[in-house]
Amino acid sequence: MKICYNQATMMKHSTLELDLAFCEQHGYDLIEIRIDMLKDYLTRHTADELAAFFSGSHLKPYAFNGLECINYRNAADYAAIKADLAFVCGLADKLHCHMVTMDPSFDVGHLTIGEIQTETVNVICDLAAAAEPFGVKLAFEFIGHPQCCINTFGQGYNIVQAVNRSDVGLILDLFHFHAMGSSLDDLRRADLDKIFMVHINDVEDLPRGSCTDSDRLWPGEGAIDTDAILRILCEKGYDGVYSLELFRPEYWEMDIEQAIQTGYDKTAAVLHRYY
Repeated sequence: MKICYNQATMMKHSTLELDLAFCEQHGYDLIEIRIDMLKDYLTRHTADELAAFFSGSHLKPYAFNGLECINYRNAADYAAIKADLAFVCGLADKLHCHMVTMDPSFDVGHLTIGEIQTETVNVICDLAAAAEPFGVKLAFEFIGHPQCCINTFGQGYNIVQAVNRSDVGLILDLFHFHAMGSSLDDLRRADLDKIFMVHINDVEDLPRGSCTDSDRLWPGEGAIDTDAILRILCEKGYDGVYSLELFRPEYWEMDIEQAIQTGYDKTAAVLHRYY
């Protein structure tokens, strides 16, 4: 089991430089690098400098985060997604980071589950074909919001199963799993090889369908049945990456180092009940 840091947690005021320094100092194993923060970093530094940091640090990059709203896009928007994918693929070998995350679109209209799956499978297969020469895997994240076209674990899992590629898997985000009432039975039935990463967090005790990213809380401090999810993952033998991902504006206003340390301590306290 490894603890990872997702840069959304402090993205309002932080930089990649600060996140790297504080994550290294406070014990994280891995980091999910936001593409926008990477581009900002590269206005002041080179990719070689970033590679040199990782070569001398316990902290390593795990994924580039990410390609947003990948399905039902117009030609220009989809070209921009492909350009971001090409950008990170071009850095994958240098940074030893061979995964990129992606998520589905919102408000796509009155479409059936089957229609959405067909469209999304086609898009993912196209993106996977572009990433394959670089050895880059794609981690797909369902979004637990009523207006998102893929908003439960079961729906997302069916899509990565239909894609049927070893380099395409699912992100299990505890917030998204809880927010739209994803099924624990679906998780029990899932092939562990298709779960590439777990986003760990918690959320205020709100009705299903009304949770938003700003309602996220530190792990162990909210209404998610974290124990039930972790128990299933452990029983299935999951010993992979748990990445802290929060978007809470209140936390963004904290001292950056304090928040990064708090995030590690809260995450470790939850995970150490099982690992």
